[in-house]
Amino acid sequence: MEISIVIPLLNEAESLPELTRWIQRVLVARGLSYEVILIDDGSTDDSWAVIEALAGQDMALRGVRFNRNYGKSAALNVGFGLALGRVVCTMDADLQDSPEELPELYRMVVEDGYDLVSGWKQKRYDPLSKTLPTKLFNAATRAISGIQLHDFNCGLKSYSSRVVKSIEVYGEMHRYIPVIAKWAGFKKVGEKVVQHQERKYGVTKFGLERFVYGFLDLASITFVGRFRRRPMHFFGTLGTLSFLIGTMLTLWLVGEKWWLAIHNLKARSVTDQPLFFMALVAVIVGMQLFLAGFLGELIQLNGPKRNDYLIRETIR
Repeated sequence: MEISIVIPLLNEAESLPELTRWIQRVLVARGLSYEVILIDDGSTDDSWAVIEALAGQDMALRGVRFNRNYGKSAALNVGFGLALGRVVCTMDADLQDSPEELPELYRMVVEDGYDLVSGWKQKRYDPLSKTLPTKLFNAATRAISGIQLHDFNCGLKSYSSRVVKSIEVYGEMHRYIPVIAKWAGFKKVGEKVVQHQERKYGVTKFGLERFVYGFLDLASITFVGRFRRRPMHFFGTLGTLSFLIGTMLTLWLVGEKWWLAIHNLKARSVTDQPLFFMALVAVIVGMQLFLAGFLGELIQLNGPKRNDYLIRETIR
């Protein structure tokens, strides 16, 4: 199997026949063996009935139906687990992603050696209310992750099978698969300008709230990627700094009162000064952060995957 195409979908009954025919036409013409895995993420229309009918006509089609809507990340994670191809491609089911891009995305992984290739919809047919937040989101993700992609959230991507079998996508982390792959050690990430088409059927399934969730997820994945195996480095460092600041402020206040007392100058009580309470809070917060790091280390030490490392190659 050369290509597995994983397609999450929600209420896309109208677009599925045209999409699957288009994929078949493109890949058969290139002589590429393939499979299409359609993940029905709790559709309430006739999407599953359409998938059943299409699968009966084309043995390259496979279908998975969720009992309810779990989200795009869950659909991709299940599809990645089922994929058998040497290269795994993802695309949306709304016909805004063109199957004509698939052979080149496949070639870039196989011949150019990329671990992951992300599509870049350089020219988009979306309203400003969607494109402007997307630009801000992508700029923030580039700055934090260090991965120079223009469009992290493009659904049209290709992966080496080793990448999708080595990572786990959960929550709303599908936006950050390049970041997750980088933290797992897959650093050869490429980009390809792809065609973006206007939606032909149905309506978009995403609202503006996804951008708020997106930034929260970015903070989460950045923290987990860097400090999952060493939580004390994060919490312990912050806790130690906070504790030291609080201690130094306390010593300053005590020393100031002592100096004023030996010179027979009037001095306020230490507890009457706002700085004392700031110092007290800093000491308490520092101790709590240090304790959080210690507990994190204990949890990591007793976790079932504490020594779960990806091995690239072995000899004998």
